[in-house]
Amino acid sequence: MTEPFGQKLRTLRKRKNISQKEFGKFFGLAESTISMYERDERRPDFDLLNKFADYFEVSTDYLLGRTDKLELLQQERDDAAFEAFANDPELNVFYKELPKSDEEAVRKLRNIWEIIKNEKK
Repeated sequence: MTEPFGQKLRTLRKRKNISQKEFGKFFGLAESTISMYERDERRPDFDLLNKFADYFEVSTDYLLGRTDKLELLQQERDDAAFEAFANDPELNVFYKELPKSDEEAVRKLRNIWEIIKNEKK
């Protein structure tokens, strides 16, 4: 049997390690509203449900209990990202060359990537 909406919302929120207050604030909602959602005393409207699904990277069908396939959406996104990566000639060089590289080169590339990511913050 599939979990009720509120239980799924609570589980997903806890996986992200955020409080009801933080989660509510992100969406402009009171902590008490999130609590009511998690106790199945209230349901979000369609637009908010879509925002929750996007935030947690799940489908609205998953949140509504129409499917228990949590991993499917993420797998589809991973497949699409890999396809874009593999088909980009400039990025494809990494796909082809990285497996042939030694550990030191891979470590350096990871360090450079971390620097780039941190610059965006």
